[in-house]
Amino acid sequence: MFLASRLLSHVGNLPPKVQQLGYISRGLKVAVVGSVGGIGQPLSLLLKHNPQISTLSLYDIKNTTGVGVDLSHINTRASVCPFEGKNGLKKAMDKADIVVIPAGLPRKPGMKREDLVDVNASVACEVAFAASEVCPGAMLAFITNPINVIVPIVATILKAKGTYDPNRLFGVTTLDVVRAQTFVADILNVDPQKVNIPVIGGHTGRTILPILSQCDPPFKGTDKEREALIQRIQNAGTEVVNAKDGLGSATLSMAFAATQFVNSLIKGIKGSKDECIVECAYVESDVTEAQFFATPLILGPQGVKENTGLPDLDDEERKALNGMLPILKESIAKGIKLGEGMICSCA
Repeated sequence: MFLASRLLSHVGNLPPKVQQLGYISRGLKVAVVGSVGGIGQPLSLLLKHNPQISTLSLYDIKNTTGVGVDLSHINTRASVCPFEGKNGLKKAMDKADIVVIPAGLPRKPGMKREDLVDVNASVACEVAFAASEVCPGAMLAFITNPINVIVPIVATILKAKGTYDPNRLFGVTTLDVVRAQTFVADILNVDPQKVNIPVIGGHTGRTILPILSQCDPPFKGTDKEREALIQRIQNAGTEVVNAKDGLGSATLSMAFAATQFVNSLIKGIKGSKDECIVECAYVESDVTEAQFFATPLILGPQGVKENTGLPDLDDEERKALNGMLPILKESIAKGIKLGEGMICSCA
């Protein structure tokens, strides 16, 4: 299991006694950027249930007030603060502990995640600049597609602003793990919550690599069944897009998965002593020749405490890894180039 523990960005500046007295036991501020969209609304609803969140800050271009008022009627701890418009982003993110970003154009039938780069890169740019200014110590969890490109864009901008911490920037790939658990559980007729399977690589097509050889309970399907399962996990997003027939992409399942990831970050921030919180996520990495790569992570007080590296791979998985790396490296290079071009334009 993965540990997501992060002290608040300013706790290190407090006197030791104040830290020991449990200063970080205060409620957290979580900002949702893109809170009115298909992922943003159910994500905000699910986060409203977390008793550790004292402030749920919502941002979108418009119509945020209505969503905020609606959520504010729910009798849980978090106070809801909606912001919108050109000047609302920094206000929403100001002093946030966690910023989760589902904002951006969703996929439609026939579209690949890569087709969203031109539109969604601007979202990543704006969030990166805002984070550098108003919450440089926050955990940034990007859902905006294509994650393989978006995360390198953000990293490049944060580096230029002098606020980059590779341990606090995540591409949320939890949905790939959730899907793998669900599909395996259907085959094995077991509880999905009892399935443990790492999913490594990236978050599109062949770059999504479920490590079935390490599945617990074991998956013992034939080669044909194994290949069919891997392809379903890799193409699950398209399965949803096609099923919705032009009316949306994977919004509800993504909101669930993102909530799981954010809740793990919160457990870590609160300093879980009895549990090691583990999540797979797309981060800067040296475990392969790709600069960014998703693997199981142990998260600690400053974000990524330890990258556990590649799980044990069988011959077929290693072959798939080698085949995927050039695709992933091309996406990363594109993201870095786009980020470099945005450093001045988004300022």
